Amino acid sequence: MASLRVFVYLLGVVVLCDSSCFFEQLEIKDLNNPPKGCTDRDGKQHDFGSEWTRDCVECSCTKDGLSCCTMLPDADTVDIPEECELVVNKEACSAKVVQKSDNTKECNPL
Repeated sequence: MASLRVFVYLLGVVVLCDSSCFFEQLEIKDLNNPPKGCTDRDGKQHDFGSEWTRDCVECSCTKDGLSCCTMLPDADTVDIPEECELVVNKEACSAKVVQKSDNTKECNPL
């Protein structure tokens, strides 16, 4: 029975760790005035070596560019049994797979 609990837990970790990432290479437009950091999608400047989280997206800025990953899984990329659904809490940046009939119970893959 303990091995089943471990399996269910690990399956949940795999499901919830499936995230989407992107990388934007740093553009140098003027060699005489190189950038001092990265510009995010909102136009905000971030220094090289900085890391931040906004709207459940973790980002970092390096001299190579801007790298960001969402902390939430995308329902289209997660294999969810038909009787279950993905519930996302954007305030806590968390997600879980629960039964559609009773969202207080997490899904059992077996």
